[in-house]
Amino acid sequence: MCAGAIVQFRVRRLVYGAPNPKHGSVDTILDIVNQPRFNHRVEVISGIMEDECREVIQKFFKSLRNK
Repeated sequence: MCAGAIVQFRVRRLVYGAPNPKHGSVDTILDIVNQPRFNHRVEVISGIMEDECREVIQKFFKSLRNK
């Protein structure tokens, strides 16, 4: 849903840290932000502080599981 909104609102650049190969829609099989059938392309910058971002996400979901 987020990737679709990014395309619809014509966001120029998407910057993110940690990829989500199982469920993400950017830089995966889907790669929604760069579908040739859409008339808008998004510049994607990935891997910014990737290790730190991954750690934050992992801690968050671990805390949810422990509730």
